[in-house]
Amino acid sequence: MKLDDIASRLGVPLEDVERVHRLAGDLPSAPLPAKTDAPAILDRLAVRPDDAAEIMEGWPDPDSPLWTPELRWLLDRATAMVRADLGGYGWLPFGPSLPRDRGPAWRHLYVYAYLALIDVVLGYHRDHGVPEDVSWTTLADLGRNLAVDRRMEREGWPVIQSWLTLHVRGGLYELGRLQFHRGDTAVQLHIPESGPLTPEAIDASLDRARAFFPRHFPDEHRTAFSCGSWLLDPQLSEYLPADSNIVRFQRRFELEPYEEPKGIDADVEVLRFVFRTLTTPLDQLPRRTALQRAVIDHLKAGRHWQWRDGRFPI
Repeated sequence: MKLDDIASRLGVPLEDVERVHRLAGDLPSAPLPAKTDAPAILDRLAVRPDDAAEIMEGWPDPDSPLWTPELRWLLDRATAMVRADLGGYGWLPFGPSLPRDRGPAWRHLYVYAYLALIDVVLGYHRDHGVPEDVSWTTLADLGRNLAVDRRMEREGWPVIQSWLTLHVRGGLYELGRLQFHRGDTAVQLHIPESGPLTPEAIDASLDRARAFFPRHFPDEHRTAFSCGSWLLDPQLSEYLPADSNIVRFQRRFELEPYEEPKGIDADVEVLRFVFRTLTTPLDQLPRRTALQRAVIDHLKAGRHWQWRDGRFPI
């Protein structure tokens, strides 16, 4: 098939298809696990039964009428593209955003690519001595994010398209409360939805990371932990108690001078993570927690949240 035909049939820009084609080249893809093994794998990846049922419904069987030639092309080449960057830790979207209302094959195409790469990244982990429990805990972020996608009624959460390529390339590891992302000069912190940010949990997670990276990646030398997040916005301290977990988490960091980030709307990110909705009017959002009340009152006052970057020594 010609690339412009593929783009037209997928309903995406030609340059997006050309990018996947260029980065994948003639490199081999990776096979999906056997369909009979898929339910057990999805369970191990913490995929909820309702999401697992959709994934199985859209499975790329050879004779499936759901899988058009252009979808099969994209699945094969997107998987090859990500596999080619095994060990990488930069941002690398699987491919273009697809219209997810066209059925499970369209909605979960990048989930199938993720599943095809499980054995590949497990081999990479074994080569670096990463314990199996760390591997599966890290990879189970798939289930967590599919659940968030469902909670948000699939509005504005194309996370499977980009964020999860870090996991299947060996670029990110979940060690206790935090996720740790290999970077060029620092280990970047990410904060999954997995419980309170207590100082004790954060300390334990950081201690694990301090031991993990020199042990498993001894040739990589980073001197700091870094984080970019609305959670580092100093304006939160105007609303939250000084002994709150968020404010105590902020105190660990030395903030960089504020610059408006490109491609990130902090107000949108706050609503996404605090309320898991982007369309509910402020007056209809819950006010059960101090953080929820802070977000609503700040926005209703005509103010805006900031995405801040900070770091502290390892």
